[in-house]
Amino acid sequence: MRKTDWLFLNACAGVVEGDLAAVEAYKSSGGDIARQLTADEVRLLNRPSAFDDGFTLVHLAIRFQRQDMLAILLTEVSQQATKCIPAMVCPELTEQIRREIAASLHQRKGDFACYFLTDLVTFTLPADIEDLPPTVQEKLFDEVLDRDVQKELEEESPIINWSLELGTRLDSRLYALWNRTAGDCLLDSVLQATWGIYDKDSVLRKTLHDSLHDCSHWFYTRWKEWESWYSQSFGLHFSLREEQWQEDWAFILSLASQPGASLEQTHIFVLAHILRRPIIVYGVKYYKSFRGETLGYTRFQGVYLPLLWEQSFCWKSPIALGYTRGHFSALVAMENDGFDNRGAGANLNTDDDVTVTFLPLVDSDRKLLHIHFLSAQEMGNEEQQEKLLREWLDCCVTDGGMLVAMQKSSRRRNHPLVTQMVEKWLDGYRQIRPCTSLSDGEEDEEDEDE
Repeated sequence: MRKTDWLFLNACAGVVEGDLAAVEAYKSSGGDIARQLTADEVRLLNRPSAFDDGFTLVHLAIRFQRQDMLAILLTEVSQQATKCIPAMVCPELTEQIRREIAASLHQRKGDFACYFLTDLVTFTLPADIEDLPPTVQEKLFDEVLDRDVQKELEEESPIINWSLELGTRLDSRLYALWNRTAGDCLLDSVLQATWGIYDKDSVLRKTLHDSLHDCSHWFYTRWKEWESWYSQSFGLHFSLREEQWQEDWAFILSLASQPGASLEQTHIFVLAHILRRPIIVYGVKYYKSFRGETLGYTRFQGVYLPLLWEQSFCWKSPIALGYTRGHFSALVAMENDGFDNRGAGANLNTDDDVTVTFLPLVDSDRKLLHIHFLSAQEMGNEEQQEKLLREWLDCCVTDGGMLVAMQKSSRRRNHPLVTQMVEKWLDGYRQIRPCTSLSDGEEDEEDEDE
């Protein structure tokens, strides 16, 4: 066997055992991601319960729910050197923000001892971007956005920005921020959508683990009921013994405690409780190979409500995340003037400083987004689920008849450290002179043309 054959088999074993380095070693060596296991190789690996003839690394990553590995296998290597997000430009402010987040985390007293954030913060791209020259704007967007994610969510499937009414007339276009491809991408995207930074010190991951552990009974009951309903609804008709349920739950708990370990729907549900606000995930419905073959159902898209809190303890302004190929990204809006958003069928009662972003609660086929982790009493029909959404979110119906949630943010009311970080980042682009490669005479001619 050649070296590349051993690297492939090591990578296959690495997926099963959670060894990310083995997968990265195979990919960086130029190994074929679409390579399939042969019958001889399956015998050599000697674990028939894990490996099947014809399986690729992607099939294995889906079987063993390795979201971090899927991100590496299904996306091209990101050019990190060309990326420039606010948190990278201002390390001192970023550290202050991390300390601020840690200080604003508290644990609720009582039976449901979940941790929660005391501050409501929503990250938006500054409207001042539009004042930059077009070439500088293009550079900024190349450096702060994930163009591949944006394309996949907009063009390959109509998942975001599919509504002309929302995107143009109501100025509610969503932008996918660039994010690291490590297994921490869910936690990073949540903090990017709120505070504009990564979970570099695993503060949010530790909070997630502690909340899951300290409120295990509450979350376990919801999770078990939801998974049982889901399996029956999709005709799977399997029933687990209690010890099997407990084993699966122990695995979910263990994922939360390991930096770099990929996370699941249950973890998003817990994060909605830590934020005390809804999380809307706009995601691809299927895992697909490079050839476009459907490999499995992702199950991430939908609405996650903090259902175990009292409604009065929560905020109704949601955050939005994108999910593509085993990877999460923060979906953020650009600042706008709230008073310009007329025609949405509601009196917004906002001042001029508030940005209102209308987030669709239906997909491009106008079907209501799934609400995850509902109890048997809460499920009901679509009309009952819409009623539940209206209770937990600020909802309205657009002139075009679309049910939307209102995300409200304000630069004046946002955290001052986040505002400073964004301003410092933006200053770097304000100082760029467009067309610097031109001679002075050519620049003068361009200025006169403009």
